Amino acid sequence: MREDKITDKYQEYISKKVLFLLVSVVFLIICLLISISIGSSSITIHDVLYAFLRKGEEWKVQIIWQIRIPRVLSAILAGLGLSIAGVAMQSILRNPLGSPYTLGVSQAAAFGAASAVIVLGAGSTQSSSADSVILNNPYLITISAFFWALVSTAGILSLSKLRNATPETLVLAGIAIGSLFTAGMTSLQYFASDIELAAVIFWTFGDLGKSTWRDFGIMVVVLIPILIYFIWNSWNYNALDSGDETAKSLGVDVEKTRMHGMLLSSLAAAVIVSFFGIIGFVGLVVPHIVRKVIGGDERYLIPASAIFGAAFLLASDTVARTIIAPIILPVGILTSFLGAPLFIYLLVKGRSYW
Repeated sequence: MREDKITDKYQEYISKKVLFLLVSVVFLIICLLISISIGSSSITIHDVLYAFLRKGEEWKVQIIWQIRIPRVLSAILAGLGLSIAGVAMQSILRNPLGSPYTLGVSQAAAFGAASAVIVLGAGSTQSSSADSVILNNPYLITISAFFWALVSTAGILSLSKLRNATPETLVLAGIAIGSLFTAGMTSLQYFASDIELAAVIFWTFGDLGKSTWRDFGIMVVVLIPILIYFIWNSWNYNALDSGDETAKSLGVDVEKTRMHGMLLSSLAAAVIVSFFGIIGFVGLVVPHIVRKVIGGDERYLIPASAIFGAAFLLASDTVARTIIAPIILPVGILTSFLGAPLFIYLLVKGRSYW
């Protein structure tokens, strides 16, 4: 009888997590259809479904396939990448405030991307503010962003090994690192031309408006394997949540797991920043929302955060495009407004929330 109760409790435990995953998938699909249908040209969801089959009026099919679908799919991948990076960093560092934005990784990647555009000539400038930078060499930009993100990550990992490096210390270090690279961005802006200056400033807002099929293809190649890696190693991250000694006793190579996780998290953040700029707080907000609903089991937390993060950023971008239409807000502004209150809340709650 007692075993039956334990089995029932376990089934209820699993069912709650699976239900959240299914609801998140449905929410993502609904957001996808709504986001594609909303814009300066009104297109019904019925037309959207027909356009997927390359049917319907030609101008609607062109708008959907050449403009809206690349943006929507890029938002989904960016939300996915930032969310899994946040989950991984929080688990690896055992720090509830861990995310690419709060630890300075996003700012370092943005500095690297801006350096590639302004100093290395990886982007060409145009006369209008709407398309002031064309990425001639996205690979060079991504490599530069990743390199400087690694510099930031190396600083965080070095501090995490110090005897007295508490989670609070790591957050303060991340803020300091982020300020350092923000100062570097400011220096680049000082020596940039007027058009380059406008481009870099616009980049720091975090915007999905320049999404293309090429960007989407590169992100698929980078982010999907990273997601698969983290899901495959979710048990190791469950062990890390219990502390290094417990993880080692369970056969986990702690240093290797931590190093690989931080490297891949940094790569995910670098790729997203190199294309869309700094989109703050997604990697912080989403894992905590999901953890609050289904708990901290990494086997479910990682895929659930990826799906919910994709839907969250897509919904945020849709709102940013329509809230004061015809003016389109960069999505990074909206996510910062949403994420800042939660960041303050977590700072007040401290480690008791973890």
